[in-house]
Amino acid sequence: MRYTYRTQGTCSQEISFDIDENKVVTDISFYGGCNGNLKAIAVAVDGKTADEIYDLFHGITCGFKPTSCSDQLAKAVMEAAKHV
Repeated sequence: MRYTYRTQGTCSQEISFDIDENKVVTDISFYGGCNGNLKAIAVAVDGKTADEIYDLFHGITCGFKPTSCSDQLAKAVMEAAKHV
């Protein structure tokens, strides 16, 4: 299933990815944000489960912001996991 998540409080505005019935996340793409860093994050976690991604990135902040693009990815995959 393809899932798109509108981010909040980050430079990136949207995250899209595929998630399967085993909650494995692939083909992650960010719209907006720090292009190189977000490409690296997407490659690093491709094929991991929603739980693994959440454990890695939940709670990470960016500067003085209460969230980050990686934290938003953690939230997005857990939201998507509820629907598979």
